[in-house]
Amino acid sequence: MQTTFTAEQLADPLTARSNEILRTCVHCGFCTATCPTYKVLGDELDSPRGRIYLIKDMLENARVPDAKTVQHIDRCLSCLSCMTTCPSGVHYMHLVDHAREYIEANYRRPLPDRLLRWVLAKILPYPGRFRLALRGARLGRLFRRLMPDPRLRAMLDMAPRDIPPPSLNDRPQVFPAQGQRRKRVALLTGCAQRALNTDINDATIRLLRRHGCEVVIPRGLGCCGALTHHMGRTGESHAMAAANIRALTAEIDGAGLDALVINTSGCGTTVKDYGHMFAGGALEADAARVARLAKDIAEVMADLGLRDATHAPPLRVGYHAACSLQHGQGIKATPKELLADAGFTVLEPKDSHICCGSAGTYNLMQPAISAELKARKVATLEATRPQVISAGNIGCMMQIGSGTGVPVVHTAELLDWATGGPKPPALRDVA
Repeated sequence: MQTTFTAEQLADPLTARSNEILRTCVHCGFCTATCPTYKVLGDELDSPRGRIYLIKDMLENARVPDAKTVQHIDRCLSCLSCMTTCPSGVHYMHLVDHAREYIEANYRRPLPDRLLRWVLAKILPYPGRFRLALRGARLGRLFRRLMPDPRLRAMLDMAPRDIPPPSLNDRPQVFPAQGQRRKRVALLTGCAQRALNTDINDATIRLLRRHGCEVVIPRGLGCCGALTHHMGRTGESHAMAAANIRALTAEIDGAGLDALVINTSGCGTTVKDYGHMFAGGALEADAARVARLAKDIAEVMADLGLRDATHAPPLRVGYHAACSLQHGQGIKATPKELLADAGFTVLEPKDSHICCGSAGTYNLMQPAISAELKARKVATLEATRPQVISAGNIGCMMQIGSGTGVPVVHTAELLDWATGGPKPPALRDVA
């Protein structure tokens, strides 16, 4: 794709990077075949190719974004399926992230939109605040029908009926390895996950310790910055990421780390991109070090190898491939191989490359499109007749779980169970 940025524009590193990406695109349109919003809406401007044209026009002309452009960019899930499909290697993630930041800085949204985005940015990344909000949602459900904005109703619908108490395991501490120590790893405990489902981190810690890992929960870790990063709120996202980088660098330079284990793939995609996010800044070197250490729990367990995975029955497991894992990080076969090694019968649904519609805060800000994608995903998963559904991302788990009666658990919970841990609480009614 030909571009016409000026030398002055290209002096900005973000614009220079977007220029590189735009010039890689050859307009082939392969991306439209795997874009969830294009499949649902059928609008070229709701496909990666269409959005690329809109972003190019907006950035090249340094213009104030119009409502039409913002609408189509906002409808993008950032599922990154297009990056897996693209034969030219267009790095759409960096391009759309730049577009979101540009829109946030140059477009004044309607007041309801500004308030909603502010609320999400100030609550979701903070487990304590989020937990209080979830409790408040119980009362809010009584007035659901009176709420005119479908996004507010979506927020109430997302809130689980049962809110787990905080897990003591999420506090800063060190868990010793069981037996001979093979690795020393840090665990990113997350933000929303700590309020929504404490079983995931608990199972991850048990699993790692059982396989010879000393597990560190560093002091000062918080939200990875992904939620606000994908809203274009760069100042907030970088502040959160910087705090994590400093906390992890202290561990690396102290007792050392062999890996930063991440069990929420949406976080993993962002942390692995810290090097790009902080390029040219004072934290560039440390950010790159942290990014290199970042590993999904599936990657770490594949490296360690499962031990004595004989404790769980051979359940039929419908495996949901989170977009941030398969497209964002390129991890596709590993979780399925681990589940099979643990004795489970792994079932892959039709169109497994298509997003479930969760996508961070997308199911709250674009509830209609998200609901359609959820219905399609649940239908394909249930068609495999699973006894349990497994995923590697809390957002996907909440999204799919709200549309099916089949229990949904994290892959780490099943691996923990299979190697000697307790049966996942969500499976208490499964024989």
